[in-house]
Amino acid sequence: MFKKREKSSFKEKPKFFRKRVCRFCIDKIDEVDYKDVLRLQRCVTERGKITPRRISGNCAPHQRKLSHAIKRARYIGLLPYTAE
Repeated sequence: MFKKREKSSFKEKPKFFRKRVCRFCIDKIDEVDYKDVLRLQRCVTERGKITPRRISGNCAPHQRKLSHAIKRARYIGLLPYTAE
């Protein structure tokens, strides 16, 4: 009734994931400053989007502060909204 699924010819790579660590926790930064453009640019893609937590590795409180700081920096004009 059901056909057995054929195995593919290529081998699957073993999946090893390294747990990402929050950069702000490592540097012991409590408040994320909107004027620190170099630090904020690391957490923004080249298209201008804020990278999600699962990719950047930030903890939840720092990710919330980071997104708020990025939005402030955009409003003031320190960071672009979109890619140029």
